[in-house]
Amino acid sequence: MNGIHDMGGLHGFGNVEVEADEPVFHARWEGRVYAMTQVLDTTGIYNLDEHRHEIELMPAQDYLADGYYGRWLFAMESILGRKGVLARAEVERRIAEHAADAGRTTPAELSGRAWPLPPERKIRWGAWRHEVEVAPRFAVGERVRVRNHQPQGHTRLTAYVRGKTGVVSIVNAQAWVLPDTRAHNAGENLQPVYNVTFAADELWGDAAEPNAVVRVDLSEDYLEALETAR
Repeated sequence: MNGIHDMGGLHGFGNVEVEADEPVFHARWEGRVYAMTQVLDTTGIYNLDEHRHEIELMPAQDYLADGYYGRWLFAMESILGRKGVLARAEVERRIAEHAADAGRTTPAELSGRAWPLPPERKIRWGAWRHEVEVAPRFAVGERVRVRNHQPQGHTRLTAYVRGKTGVVSIVNAQAWVLPDTRAHNAGENLQPVYNVTFAADELWGDAAEPNAVVRVDLSEDYLEALETAR
Protein backbone atom coordinates (compact mmCIF):
# COMPACT_ATOMS: atom_id res chain seq x y z
CA MET A 1 0.00 0.00 0.00
CA ASN A 2 1.06 3.59 -0.43
CA GLY A 3 1.56 5.81 2.60
CA ILE A 4 3.94 7.92 4.67
CA HIS A 5 5.74 4.75 5.85
CA ASP A 6 7.20 4.26 2.34
CA MET A 7 9.75 7.05 2.72
CA GLY A 8 12.41 5.76 0.32
CA GLY A 9 13.31 8.45 -2.19
CA LEU A 10 11.20 11.15 -0.51
CA HIS A 11 12.60 14.61 0.20
CA GLY A 12 11.98 17.21 2.89
CA PHE A 13 12.77 15.30 6.09
CA GLY A 14 16.11 16.97 6.77
CA ASN A 15 19.50 15.42 7.38
CA VAL A 16 19.97 12.02 8.97
CA GLU A 17 21.45 12.91 12.34
CA VAL A 18 24.19 10.54 13.51
CA GLU A 19 24.22 10.29 17.30
CA ALA A 20 27.63 9.62 18.85
CA ASP A 21 27.61 6.53 21.11
CA GLU A 22 23.93 6.00 20.36
CA PRO A 23 22.34 3.58 22.85
CA VAL A 24 20.35 0.55 21.71
CA PHE A 25 17.27 2.03 23.42
CA HIS A 26 16.79 5.69 24.28
CA ALA A 27 14.24 4.93 26.99
CA ARG A 28 13.43 1.91 29.12
CA TRP A 29 9.95 1.53 27.60
CA GLU A 30 11.49 0.99 24.15
CA GLY A 31 13.33 -2.09 25.36
CA ARG A 32 10.13 -3.41 26.92
CA VAL A 33 8.18 -2.91 23.69
CA TYR A 34 10.93 -4.74 21.80
CA ALA A 35 10.83 -7.66 24.26
CA MET A 36 7.03 -7.90 24.23
CA THR A 37 6.99 -7.92 20.45
CA GLN A 38 9.58 -10.70 20.29
CA VAL A 39 7.65 -12.84 22.77
CA LEU A 40 4.35 -12.28 20.96
CA ASP A 41 5.99 -13.58 17.80
CA THR A 42 6.16 -17.02 19.46
CA THR A 43 2.42 -17.17 20.17
CA GLY A 44 0.97 -17.29 16.66
CA ILE A 45 -1.44 -14.45 17.42
CA TYR A 46 0.01 -12.43 14.56
CA ASN A 47 3.05 -12.48 12.30
CA LEU A 48 5.69 -9.95 11.33
CA ASP A 49 3.95 -8.87 8.14
CA GLU A 50 0.64 -8.31 9.94
CA HIS A 51 2.59 -6.15 12.37
CA ARG A 52 4.16 -4.14 9.55
CA HIS A 53 0.82 -3.66 7.85
CA GLU A 54 -0.70 -2.39 11.10
CA ILE A 55 2.04 0.24 11.33
CA GLU A 56 1.14 1.33 7.80
CA LEU A 57 -2.41 2.05 9.02
CA MET A 58 -1.21 4.70 11.49
CA PRO A 59 -2.29 8.29 10.78
CA ALA A 60 0.58 10.02 9.00
CA GLN A 61 1.09 12.61 11.75
CA ASP A 62 1.36 9.87 14.39
CA TYR A 63 3.74 7.84 12.24
CA LEU A 64 6.13 10.79 12.00
CA ALA A 65 5.80 11.83 15.66
CA ASP A 66 5.78 8.52 17.57
CA GLY A 67 9.20 7.18 16.61
CA TYR A 68 10.31 3.65 15.82
CA TYR A 69 9.19 1.83 18.96
CA GLY A 70 6.12 4.02 19.30
CA ARG A 71 5.01 2.55 15.99
CA TRP A 72 5.67 -0.97 17.27
CA LEU A 73 3.58 -0.23 20.37
CA PHE A 74 0.72 1.16 18.27
CA ALA A 75 0.69 -1.96 16.08
CA MET A 76 0.86 -4.33 19.04
CA GLU A 77 -2.04 -2.73 20.90
CA SER A 78 -4.11 -2.33 17.74
CA ILE A 79 -3.78 -5.96 16.62
CA LEU A 80 -4.34 -7.39 20.09
CA GLY A 81 -7.42 -5.21 20.49
CA ARG A 82 -8.88 -6.17 17.12
CA LYS A 83 -8.36 -9.87 17.81
CA GLY A 84 -9.98 -9.69 21.23
CA VAL A 85 -6.81 -10.51 23.15
CA LEU A 86 -6.60 -7.15 24.89
CA ALA A 87 -9.28 -4.56 25.56
CA ARG A 88 -8.46 -0.86 25.54
CA ALA A 89 -10.15 -0.50 28.92
CA GLU A 90 -7.73 -3.08 30.32
CA VAL A 91 -4.78 -1.09 29.01
CA GLU A 92 -6.08 2.15 30.53
CA ARG A 93 -6.71 0.43 33.86
CA ARG A 94 -3.22 -1.06 33.93
CA ILE A 95 -1.68 2.32 33.12
CA ALA A 96 -3.54 3.82 36.07
CA GLU A 97 -2.45 0.96 38.34
CA HIS A 98 1.14 1.31 37.23
CA ALA A 99 1.11 5.06 37.87
CA ALA A 100 -0.25 4.47 41.38
CA ASP A 101 2.35 1.75 42.02
CA ALA A 102 5.31 3.58 40.49
CA GLY A 103 8.60 2.80 42.17
CA ARG A 104 7.36 -0.15 44.24
CA THR A 105 8.49 -2.89 41.84
CA THR A 106 12.16 -2.96 40.93
CA PRO A 107 13.69 -4.48 37.80
CA ALA A 108 15.41 -7.11 39.98
CA GLU A 109 12.02 -8.37 41.13
CA LEU A 110 10.91 -8.82 37.51
CA SER A 111 14.02 -10.56 36.21
CA GLY A 112 13.85 -14.22 35.27
CA ARG A 113 10.07 -14.52 35.38
CA ALA A 114 9.58 -15.64 31.78
CA TRP A 115 12.93 -15.19 30.07
CA PRO A 116 14.69 -16.77 28.32
CA LEU A 117 12.02 -18.61 26.41
CA PRO A 118 12.28 -22.41 26.34
CA PRO A 119 13.89 -23.83 23.16
CA GLU A 120 10.57 -25.00 21.71
CA ARG A 121 9.32 -21.38 21.67
CA LYS A 122 11.83 -20.19 19.11
CA ILE A 123 11.56 -16.57 17.99
CA ARG A 124 11.32 -16.23 14.21
CA TRP A 125 11.07 -12.46 13.93
CA GLY A 126 12.13 -11.30 10.48
CA ALA A 127 11.76 -12.42 6.88
CA TRP A 128 10.94 -16.12 6.68
CA ARG A 129 12.39 -18.69 4.35
CA HIS A 130 12.05 -22.43 4.17
CA GLU A 131 15.06 -24.67 3.72
CA VAL A 132 13.87 -25.87 0.33
CA GLU A 133 14.68 -24.65 -3.16
CA VAL A 134 12.24 -23.22 -5.68
CA ALA A 135 12.76 -22.83 -9.43
CA PRO A 136 13.60 -19.17 -10.21
CA ARG A 137 12.09 -17.51 -13.28
CA PHE A 138 15.01 -15.10 -13.70
CA ALA A 139 18.79 -15.54 -13.87
CA VAL A 140 21.81 -13.41 -12.98
CA GLY A 141 22.39 -10.85 -15.73
CA GLU A 142 18.78 -10.85 -16.90
CA ARG A 143 17.06 -7.51 -17.38
CA VAL A 144 13.79 -7.20 -15.50
CA ARG A 145 11.14 -4.57 -14.98
CA VAL A 146 9.48 -3.97 -11.63
CA ARG A 147 5.71 -4.27 -11.84
CA ASN A 148 3.62 -1.20 -11.10
CA HIS A 149 2.19 -3.05 -8.13
CA GLN A 150 -0.46 -0.99 -6.27
CA PRO A 151 -2.11 -3.30 -3.71
CA GLN A 152 -4.81 -2.21 -1.29
CA GLY A 153 -3.00 -3.98 1.53
CA HIS A 154 0.58 -4.65 2.58
CA THR A 155 3.52 -4.83 0.19
CA ARG A 156 7.29 -4.75 0.63
CA LEU A 157 7.69 -3.24 -2.83
CA THR A 158 8.87 0.33 -2.37
CA ALA A 159 7.29 2.90 -4.65
CA TYR A 160 10.48 4.39 -6.09
CA VAL A 161 11.36 1.24 -8.06
CA ARG A 162 7.89 0.52 -9.49
CA GLY A 163 7.97 0.52 -13.27
CA LYS A 164 11.79 0.76 -13.33
CA THR A 165 14.20 -1.52 -15.16
CA GLY A 166 17.25 -3.20 -13.63
CA VAL A 167 19.53 -6.22 -13.91
CA VAL A 168 19.41 -9.29 -11.67
CA SER A 169 22.67 -9.44 -9.69
CA ILE A 170 21.90 -12.21 -7.16
CA VAL A 171 19.34 -15.04 -7.17
CA ASN A 172 18.26 -16.22 -3.71
CA ALA A 173 16.62 -19.49 -4.73
CA GLN A 174 15.48 -20.54 -1.28
CA ALA A 175 11.73 -20.58 -0.70
CA TRP A 176 11.01 -17.14 0.73
CA VAL A 177 7.61 -16.15 2.09
CA LEU A 178 5.84 -13.35 0.18
CA PRO A 179 5.04 -10.66 2.79
CA ASP A 180 2.10 -9.31 0.77
CA THR A 181 0.06 -12.48 1.27
CA ARG A 182 1.31 -13.50 4.71
CA ALA A 183 0.31 -10.09 6.09
CA HIS A 184 -3.32 -10.91 5.33
CA ASN A 185 -3.18 -14.61 6.24
CA ALA A 186 -3.57 -15.50 2.56
CA GLY A 187 -0.76 -18.05 2.42
CA GLU A 188 3.02 -17.97 2.33
CA ASN A 189 3.29 -17.97 -1.51
CA LEU A 190 6.88 -19.28 -1.47
CA GLN A 191 9.21 -17.87 -4.13
CA PRO A 192 12.77 -16.70 -4.82
CA VAL A 193 14.04 -13.25 -3.88
CA TYR A 194 16.33 -11.37 -6.27
CA ASN A 195 18.87 -8.65 -5.71
CA VAL A 196 18.34 -6.26 -8.61
CA THR A 197 20.78 -3.51 -9.60
CA PHE A 198 19.34 -0.22 -10.87
CA ALA A 199 21.29 2.64 -12.41
CA ALA A 200 20.72 5.69 -10.22
CA ASP A 201 19.58 7.79 -13.18
CA GLU A 202 16.94 5.13 -13.97
CA LEU A 203 15.45 5.87 -10.54
CA TRP A 204 16.15 9.58 -10.05
CA GLY A 205 16.72 10.99 -13.55
CA ASP A 206 18.89 14.09 -13.85
CA ALA A 207 19.07 14.44 -10.04
CA ALA A 208 20.99 11.15 -9.73
CA GLU A 209 24.63 10.94 -8.70
CA PRO A 210 26.70 10.08 -11.83
CA ASN A 211 27.72 6.42 -12.25
CA ALA A 212 25.93 5.35 -9.06
CA VAL A 213 23.76 2.24 -8.67
CA VAL A 214 21.11 1.12 -6.20
CA ARG A 215 20.59 -2.55 -5.31
CA VAL A 216 17.19 -3.68 -4.03
CA ASP A 217 15.96 -7.11 -2.86
CA LEU A 218 12.69 -7.96 -4.60
CA SER A 219 10.33 -10.94 -4.45
CA GLU A 220 9.71 -12.73 -7.75
CA ASP A 221 6.06 -11.62 -7.92
CA TYR A 222 7.25 -8.01 -8.13
CA LEU A 223 9.17 -8.58 -11.39
CA GLU A 224 8.44 -9.14 -15.07
CA ALA A 225 10.84 -10.19 -17.82
CA LEU A 226 12.62 -8.03 -20.42
CA GLU A 227 15.36 -9.05 -22.83
CA THR A 228 18.47 -10.74 -21.37
CA ALA A 229 21.32 -8.29 -20.78
CA ARG A 230 24.35 -8.60 -23.10
